[in-house]
Amino acid sequence: MTRARTMDRRFVTTVLVLVSVAAASIHARYGIQRPGAEPAATMTPVIVKRQLRNGLRVWIAEQHELPVVQMSLLLRVGTDADPRGRYGVASLTSAMLTEGAGSRTAVEIADALDALLANLSSSSAIDSTSLQLYVPIGRLAEALPLMADVAQRPTFPTRGLETLKRQRLVMLRNARDDPDAIAALAFARGSYGPSHRSSAGLIGTAESIQAVTPEDLRAFHAAAYRPDNSTLIVVGDVVPDQVLPLLDTHFGGWQPASVNRVAESAPAPRMSARRVMLIDMPGAPQSKILVGGVGGSNSYADFFPMQVLTTIVSDRLSSDRNPTLRDYTTGVRSGFDMRKSATPFVVACAARVDKTAESLSVLLDQLSGMVKGIPSDELVRAKDDTVRQFPKTFAPTGRISSRLRLLESLLVYGLPDDYYAKHTTATLAVSSADVQRVAQQYLDPDHLTIVIVGDRKTIEPSIRALNLGSMTALSIDEVFAPAR
Repeated sequence: MTRARTMDRRFVTTVLVLVSVAAASIHARYGIQRPGAEPAATMTPVIVKRQLRNGLRVWIAEQHELPVVQMSLLLRVGTDADPRGRYGVASLTSAMLTEGAGSRTAVEIADALDALLANLSSSSAIDSTSLQLYVPIGRLAEALPLMADVAQRPTFPTRGLETLKRQRLVMLRNARDDPDAIAALAFARGSYGPSHRSSAGLIGTAESIQAVTPEDLRAFHAAAYRPDNSTLIVVGDVVPDQVLPLLDTHFGGWQPASVNRVAESAPAPRMSARRVMLIDMPGAPQSKILVGGVGGSNSYADFFPMQVLTTIVSDRLSSDRNPTLRDYTTGVRSGFDMRKSATPFVVACAARVDKTAESLSVLLDQLSGMVKGIPSDELVRAKDDTVRQFPKTFAPTGRISSRLRLLESLLVYGLPDDYYAKHTTATLAVSSADVQRVAQQYLDPDHLTIVIVGDRKTIEPSIRALNLGSMTALSIDEVFAPAR
């Protein structure tokens, strides 16, 4: 039973890390409208900021509603730091942390956590990695040694790594039958180029996964998992002066294991021209369509205009306003995937095969119109809607988890503590020129990446008739080819 729970944790992590630019559920990756959150002005808690004796930063937010505590060891490094030829190392390193640490095996770690009624999990995203502990406050002192071992002294056993690699290779094989996964990877390759880290999924490619060794994981851990690149976030039923000595006991002596740091990823190139990619999926009953663009670095400088633009796009592409999209497509979704650099904006839908070109034409017409400017009444309505929707961003996982996620985002992107609390004021201050500028950056018709996954022999003639420019026809094998 315990081993099954360990495998369940690992499987969930594996599923999550397959996500690339556009996941099977784009709302899960891009959308921010979720029900049941608290008002934006109260989301950011009071943060007590301290340092341990080794310089490790600590953020503490008291919340005494329940006798529990949730902690995150947040590293400001993620899959974007994967070494060339070893794409997937960051994700595998994170997933392997609980497979053995210190003197404990994976089963012994799981048993100890179960005895404490605690949960310890890790995840790796593009810009960050997080090791999270959830535990009753009365068991915190017993759980911290476990967390410290997992973070600082993972063993990366060969058997566990081989099992995880096999799971991921199966996921990649299954993805070849999934139009969403195919479209996501094709969009990434078309937008970033085949040699950029972002052109491959978060878990890497089949070739890179097969090449990874325990030594690769140890080298990445030594370079990336270090106190000068991390912050401990503590949210829950704690008192700062009481919890700090505990944290210092288990994390204050942590020192970097290597003088070398992970290398930063190269900046993404700007698309010089529109790119149309048709991926042949013979016999597909629908066509998957992705349209989008990639902007420059420092996306959070334009965060508020970007959110207003997302609202406008969603409204303009709604079924009420577009009979073609209502009758011939399912689930038109859109949004930004916020990153420290090269943030993508994507619109996605599935269209009836014989209406693929017509649906694509409607999408492009609507997006092109936004580049030309936004009427004042539409802008006012969009800002009001954005203000109402934004407080739902960090729900519905509960106030402790929501606030932990909020604090993580502040740290990863270097935002001021009151960034989200000022959301209403900043959103209402967004001008038409702000939205147009962002639309021109991400939705410029001459720099879009357009991906269609479907039955080529059926849809290609009508797509070419749209005269969108040069079109590249690819097989599924070519989409999943090794990154260069």
